[in-house]
Amino acid sequence: LVGMTVNAPVWRRPRRDVTTDVSIAERWRVRPALRPGSATWRYLRDERGLSELVLRAAIRQDLLREGPKGSMWAAYTGDDGALVGWEERGSRWRGFSTGGTKVLFRFGSADAPRICVTEAAIDAMSLADLEGARPDSLYVATGGGWSPATEVALLRLASRPETLLVAATDADAQGEIYAERIRKMAEETGCRRLRLSPMRRDWNLMLQEKKGREEPREERTERALPPDRRPPRG
Repeated sequence: LVGMTVNAPVWRRPRRDVTTDVSIAERWRVRPALRPGSATWRYLRDERGLSELVLRAAIRQDLLREGPKGSMWAAYTGDDGALVGWEERGSRWRGFSTGGTKVLFRFGSADAPRICVTEAAIDAMSLADLEGARPDSLYVATGGGWSPATEVALLRLASRPETLLVAATDADAQGEIYAERIRKMAEETGCRRLRLSPMRRDWNLMLQEKKGREEPREERTERALPPDRRPPRG
């Protein structure tokens, strides 16, 4: 037609919906629990150096699931104990559950007065391993970040009577930032505090060194990258 321009139709990629129809709880339920001898068990015991004592304790607390390709899923829960998400770790993968919320990974006695705050679930379990899983301690992890929900959960723990808040974050610049936040939180709530820093960058590397194992492949790969290209911890 005169005066009209006909354009070829333009294909547009459909919008990707990252949500899922399956609930967090259901996705967790259908994954197998950690089993001795499985690929995930071997990753945690042989590559990460976690003892069978700690792994079996985590199984009893229903904290771990077997993810794809031998990876680990570590449960993050709210104050009521309800599952809100999970941290994902494997030889070639790290992440957090789609649609999940980073509150706290909690290993140990829920009412323990000594709260050890680490950055990743494997570090929380590694510190527990190094300390012999002290019965007076709750080993928690923030998922490599510091969300508002995480801060609220830590404040509630710090506000309990007789609490000792232990900043057991990584021995690097980011770990010191988190340790300073924990120091201020202890001052705000009036609880006792302690800075407990690993001799290596994190508690799992320290556990690896103690057991004479090589540094995990994912850690060696990350360390070789420039700082601005490294993935977030946890």
